[in-house]
Amino acid sequence: MARRTKEDAEQTRKQLIDAARTVFHQCGVSRSTLEKIAQAAGLTRGAVYWHFKDKAELFFAMREDAFRPMVERTDAFLFSESYANPLDAIEASLKEFFRVLEDCAVVREVFEIMISRCEYVDEFASVQEEATRPAREFLEKIERIYQRAADQGMLRAGLDPVDSARDTWAFTSGMLHLLLECQLHGGLDQEIPRMISTHMGLRRRA
Repeated sequence: MARRTKEDAEQTRKQLIDAARTVFHQCGVSRSTLEKIAQAAGLTRGAVYWHFKDKAELFFAMREDAFRPMVERTDAFLFSESYANPLDAIEASLKEFFRVLEDCAVVREVFEIMISRCEYVDEFASVQEEATRPAREFLEKIERIYQRAADQGMLRAGLDPVDSARDTWAFTSGMLHLLLECQLHGGLDQEIPRMISTHMGLRRRA
């Protein structure tokens, strides 16, 4: 019975996360209410408060639900020991990131919510630092890999590992925003692997 109760609770939590993603995407985060989310999930508002103390906590649970498997996939490439050149690992990880974005509608929706449907005001004014944590963690990871490439003599002479990582971080963020927000670049998704290869090629030692 206890196991069944736990399974029911996990299922209810998942229903709320899925409903929150749908409502946030349709209405925008600031105009979404816990009541709307409960209705979309077919549950009561009390069920929401049983699992989440407020909308911000539900927002971060939604993000974590989508991002955890994505990060596991990209990190598997980034930290793989099968690449003799650390820059190959960065390139493969970036390509996998955009492959996940193309293949997984849930991940794409969450990024769209965070980029264009969330205003960091009112109850969200104090959570912006936490909201940007995944981007900071991505930057820290590629800084380590760029430093490894420099230590192994794989980074082009004259390039600073930290600056190179920041440039790649900005490049990736820019492509993500273009892909999700701009309708003027039809077929951009087909060009991304080539653009990533070109970006990384400029960093490789001749």
